Amino acid sequence: MRLLADENVPVPSIRLLRTAGYMVEAMIELAPGTPDPEVLSHARQHGQILITFDRDFGELVYHRGSPVPAGIIYLRLSPADPEEAGRVLFNLFAIEELQLEGRFTVVDTDRIRQRPLLSLE
Repeated sequence: MRLLADENVPVPSIRLLRTAGYMVEAMIELAPGTPDPEVLSHARQHGQILITFDRDFGELVYHRGSPVPAGIIYLRLSPADPEEAGRVLFNLFAIEELQLEGRFTVVDTDRIRQRPLLSLE
């Protein structure tokens, strides 16, 4: 699984995922300040699932026709520490029956919701 961390994902969480063997590119390292549509384009071009705390990505892909990446994980929580997002993602990735590709996945503190991502192609 290839991942792209939006620039709002804390660096300690990115390090935690990398240490566990996940392939994670980070916008904070690649090009901080990149507009959201370009972040989506990058994720799509590289077959990555986007991880973000930014709810605007749902608006972009469902209502504005922005490029649809392999998947989007929207973390809708307030982490207690900079590694919490990484731990939450470990737990998410451990759910065998959960399909992340082709889905917009919303992770709240007490539940996970998913909706299909529809490509315009």
